[in-house]
Amino acid sequence: MIGSGVMGKSMARNLQQAGYSINVYTRTKRKAEELLDAGAGWKESVADLAAVSDIIITMVGYPTDVERVYFGSDGLIENAKSGAYIIDMTTSKPALAQEIYRKAKERGIYAIDAPVSGGDIGARNGELAIMAGGDQKIFDDIYPVFDVLGENIMLQGEAGAGQHTKLANQIAIATNMIGVCEAIVYAKKAGLNPSRVLDSISTGAAGSFSLSKLAPRMLEGDYAPGFYVKHFIKDMTIALESAQEMGFSTPGLALSLELYKQLAEKGEEDSGTQALIKLFEA
Repeated sequence: MIGSGVMGKSMARNLQQAGYSINVYTRTKRKAEELLDAGAGWKESVADLAAVSDIIITMVGYPTDVERVYFGSDGLIENAKSGAYIIDMTTSKPALAQEIYRKAKERGIYAIDAPVSGGDIGARNGELAIMAGGDQKIFDDIYPVFDVLGENIMLQGEAGAGQHTKLANQIAIATNMIGVCEAIVYAKKAGLNPSRVLDSISTGAAGSFSLSKLAPRMLEGDYAPGFYVKHFIKDMTIALESAQEMGFSTPGLALSLELYKQLAEKGEEDSGTQALIKLFEA
């Protein structure tokens, strides 16, 4: 496992509890201490981890981090064993996923892109939605690993298809988050009990993960990151660029991206995405 942040740590812990032997590398070792205490092996570099691991999962922050981990003389593709499986579960660029697939195949390494949705709760409970792109046989081979991590697990197509699917997911969330914030503030201004309002509307046509899981955090003033504002900005930026490359506009996505950038400028980049409500309550 490369990366032990909010998501990666829970995913690795679930694999440990399922009986998998885990090697870990992350830039900040202390973030992996909980996993190491539970028996994970620490590796000093990407190359060291790659040399002794049969399945390698990466869950890092940005496409630049993915490039650093996968490419170059110290990267996964140069150092992974022939026949190893490399699974990038970072939300990244579809074109980058395709490049990783091609270069890995040249070296006899099996690559698949498999970004996830479900936040810290989904990662902790092993209930992530996993969106994969790559060869059917690779998907079938590593399905038991995915089955530990998630519940809604689907191969969407060739390399890069997982990333495209995740971007569609983020586009759907982007404007939904605006609606959730506006609904809560509206309920408050109308003199209603917003918690009771949520009880009514979250099971109807307005229902969504954001309404059911994140709106209660908004009401409690809990802005701890299940998913960082800065990473959502990264995802929306990639999605906007990808949409532009395909020649169509996404005005809802553009609005959400602008609002989240405003939120980050107010010092909230390390908060959870539910902190968006602060812009509406100001």
